[in-house]
Amino acid sequence: MPTPGAKPYGIKVDSSGNLWVACNGSNCLVKVNARTFELEEVKLPGKGTTVRRLDIAADGMIWYVNSGLGKLGRYNPETAEIKEWASPSGSKSHPYAIEVLNGIVWYNESGMRPDALVRFDPETERFQSWAIPSGDFYAGILRHMRPTADGALLIHQSATNRIIRVDITE
Repeated sequence: MPTPGAKPYGIKVDSSGNLWVACNGSNCLVKVNARTFELEEVKLPGKGTTVRRLDIAADGMIWYVNSGLGKLGRYNPETAEIKEWASPSGSKSHPYAIEVLNGIVWYNESGMRPDALVRFDPETERFQSWAIPSGDFYAGILRHMRPTADGALLIHQSATNRIIRVDITE
């Protein structure tokens, strides 16, 4: 990695086959060129920025969770524009898992108890959030989320030993 201590963490593949890597130890994303394996580092704003997970939208935008500062971020690889929004629960919300589904960004706030599931609409820049039920267990940390073939969202709570299906209705 170009930055010492970058701590590569989340990884995704874009439509051209390039890898995008989240840096959990530094304020960066790294693009790995699929043909040459050259590394291109994108410096993200904010001292204390760390990125656990990222996802790539159908339009090529790189969405990431800035766990260190409690923000949702977007990087445009075409223009190099970076934009971040404060997560609804604030700087200590520790966003973790992320999935872009039908143009909507979904992620969780792992610093909250119970975890919050957050929906962000890029067109309106509006957030919504819900507590993720975890029964009588105090924590339900979400590590990943995935879309289903029929447009729902699957989330798992490693602390509660559960997989939850979230049906998305417009």
